[in-house]
Amino acid sequence: MINSSSFFIDLAYFFSAALFIYGLRRMSSPISARTGIWIAATGMLLAVAASFSHPNITGNHWLILIAMLIGGALSFVHAKRVDISDMPQMIALYNGLGGGAAATIAAVELLRAAEHGASERILGVVGALIGCIAFSGSLLAFAKLSGFIKYGNWFSNRQTAYVAMMALVLMLGFILAFSNTAHPVLLLMFFALSLLFGFIMTSPIAAADMPVLISLYNAAAGLAVAFEGYVLGNPAMMVAGTLVCAAGALLTRLMARAVNRRLSEILYSGFGIAHSTSEDSVHYGHVNEVDAFDAAVTMAFAERVVIVPGYGMAVAQAQHKVQELTQLLEERGVDVQFAIHPVAGRMPGHMNVLLAEAGVAYEKIHDLSEINNEMSKIDVALVIGANDIVNLSARTDEKSPLHGMPILNVDEAGSVIVLKRGDGQGYAGLDNPLLRHEKTRVGLGDAKRSVQDMISAIKSLD
Repeated sequence: MINSSSFFIDLAYFFSAALFIYGLRRMSSPISARTGIWIAATGMLLAVAASFSHPNITGNHWLILIAMLIGGALSFVHAKRVDISDMPQMIALYNGLGGGAAATIAAVELLRAAEHGASERILGVVGALIGCIAFSGSLLAFAKLSGFIKYGNWFSNRQTAYVAMMALVLMLGFILAFSNTAHPVLLLMFFALSLLFGFIMTSPIAAADMPVLISLYNAAAGLAVAFEGYVLGNPAMMVAGTLVCAAGALLTRLMARAVNRRLSEILYSGFGIAHSTSEDSVHYGHVNEVDAFDAAVTMAFAERVVIVPGYGMAVAQAQHKVQELTQLLEERGVDVQFAIHPVAGRMPGHMNVLLAEAGVAYEKIHDLSEINNEMSKIDVALVIGANDIVNLSARTDEKSPLHGMPILNVDEAGSVIVLKRGDGQGYAGLDNPLLRHEKTRVGLGDAKRSVQDMISAIKSLD
């Protein structure tokens, strides 16, 4: 009976893995991403059901079920209440919880070290370390993104702290991995130092690098889950964790390339921390302002318009108004396209999600490499709540922390209209020469209200 039960459980794990892979494949396109999420979720539900019915789980079924219901209910309510502009914080938080769950499994299994072989203990320790780093690092990233903790250089000689902390963690991990019994005190010290290392590693990371960091911790959490799946002998965990790790690692690489920096520079150079993010550090100087009517007329009589969305659009929840503006312009024969920088917003794909939610056609959305070659043929570039991704100092100022990062070359368009809040500084808190460019006109105010005024102005032209 047990053999028959094990066969069906393994079969369920196989189908779960197939659903994970197919769902991930569907998520590669915004058009099919929604169905891909449901397919992967179905695979996860099947894997949970199979694990719940595993013959090795002999008791506490009600406690497990209650914990699942409480966790599921809390996450469902929280996810429903989170604004789309706060999605990066939620992603960072849930990534961290995944790593924390893997670390918790590792702690339980390491307490039963005598039941596992050397390879399982080693992977358990490595998974615990990675899970702890992903957990504490993601929580700190969440706190930074939410504004609970200010960015800055909290302490000097952090490289020394890295090395010393990692040496202690590796020493304790080595003892735990090659010991048949894990002393609770050593285990507690190992986890405490691992969590602290995650905080130390994350603390100097600059605001502009947060999208890359979130992607990195996503991959780390997946790797931790895969390792703990090996320890538990759970194929579904191994497959799911490996997929998350592979996808997260590839995305991290693409994001790092998008800002033209190596991952080691992002993690260890303290990018941007020497620059104050206070309003006193930003000097916009004189800018040419534009009202909604003039901006609307400029776009209404243009042939080609490119819209560059940024985090300001997300904060203002202006994506639906932007889509309405796009439709009005297209009705007048204007060719409207969207230019997305890989690190626009606060997480990978943030702007794509917003535009997809508003109903913007996928074929109208272009990434940096596609649209930059066309910028000189564009009549009007409309920048909505973006700063760093169009910051000209990235090309010209060698002292700028953005120097070398590829940007959207909106200054090559015939005209540039920038919508921004009066006190907006951009994510990195840096001055942007584009605002004083001879082609640029700036519309101050909330992006949603500004776009609505443009919509009203275009309608009045008919």
